[in-house]
Amino acid sequence: MQTNFSLGQLADPQNYASEKILRACVHCGFCTATCPTYVLLGDELDSPRGRIYLIKEMLEAGAPATKEVVKHIDRCLSCLSCMTTCPSGVNYMHLVDHARDHIEETYKRPLADRLLRWMLATVLPNPALFRAASVAGFLAKPFAPLMRALGLTRLAAMAQLSPGVKLAPPSDGAGKVFPAVGARRGRVALLYGCINPVLAPSSNEAAIRMLNRNGIEVVVAKGEACCGSLVHHLGKEEQAMAQARNNIDAWTAEITGEGLDAILVTVSGCGTTIKDYGFMFRADEVYAARAAKVSGLAQDITEYLAAISVKTSRAPLPLKVAYHAACSLQHGQRVVREPKELLSKFGFVVKDVPEAHLCCGSAGTYNILQPELAQQLRDRKVANIERLKPDVIAAGNIGCITQIGSGTGIPVVHTIELLDWASGGPVPEPLKALAAAAAEEVATTERELALQD
Repeated sequence: MQTNFSLGQLADPQNYASEKILRACVHCGFCTATCPTYVLLGDELDSPRGRIYLIKEMLEAGAPATKEVVKHIDRCLSCLSCMTTCPSGVNYMHLVDHARDHIEETYKRPLADRLLRWMLATVLPNPALFRAASVAGFLAKPFAPLMRALGLTRLAAMAQLSPGVKLAPPSDGAGKVFPAVGARRGRVALLYGCINPVLAPSSNEAAIRMLNRNGIEVVVAKGEACCGSLVHHLGKEEQAMAQARNNIDAWTAEITGEGLDAILVTVSGCGTTIKDYGFMFRADEVYAARAAKVSGLAQDITEYLAAISVKTSRAPLPLKVAYHAACSLQHGQRVVREPKELLSKFGFVVKDVPEAHLCCGSAGTYNILQPELAQQLRDRKVANIERLKPDVIAAGNIGCITQIGSGTGIPVVHTIELLDWASGGPVPEPLKALAAAAAEEVATTERELALQD
């Protein structure tokens, strides 16, 4: 693609990087076939190719974003399926991130939109505030249909996505070290995060148990907090960079102290951003080298386990598992085979979901900001999953787990919880009823055989 940036514009590191990305695009249109919003809406401007044209024109003009441009950029999920499809290697992720930053700086959104985005950027990265909001959401959940009927679709989405069960007690792993069982084979840091400790502490706990029993010492770095991913995708770059610096400092202290073999993540959306810290801080004289080091050490939990030759055992039940490949994992990090291979190795029957490349509609805060499109994508994903008639759905991202779980009665758990259960850990909470029923069935069979004898 031909570009027309001035030399002055190219002196800006963001414009310089985006100009190189734009030049790589050859207009082939392969990306349109795998773009969720184009599949749903059929509008060229809601495809990666269309958005690339809009971004190019906006950045070259150096002008404030228009309402039309904002509409189509906001509809992008940043699922990055287009990057997997693109034969030219266009880094759409960096381009759309730049566009969102430009929009945040130059476009004044309606008051209600600004307030909602401020609330999301303030509440979600803060576990204490998010816990309070989740409790409020739990109380409001029964009123979600009424909210939707009144046209309050975003409030309805927040209520519907709120946990339907009592939250686990608050847990704080900051500064804790979880020693290896037996001889220590390695030492890693685990991102405790901001959303997981509230909605799904069980996935971090399962990861720690799994690592420890395989000889890996786990540390949760002192001072570690939100990775910056949520606000980064809202275009709030200053806040995102501040949160990223905080974590880079926390992990650097561990790297230069007792050392780290890896920085592990159980939320794939966070993992994609942390692996991109090196790019985000490329022009920062103070943080560039440290950020690159952190990015180089970052791995998804399944990516790491697949590489260290874990002790295998058989699943307590030969469950049929529909594996949902989170977009941030399969497209953002290109981690595709490891989760499925691990599940199969531990005795689960793994089934690929049809249209696996299409997003479930979670995408960070997308299911709140674009609830109608998100629900269409969720319903499409759930329908494809339910055709497989699985016993359980496995995924590697809390956003996907929450989104898919809001549209089906099939249990949805993190991949690491199944692996931990299969190797001696507790039954994942959503599977307790299923496990109890299976145990009762076995006991009944044994009693019947005993009577026959």
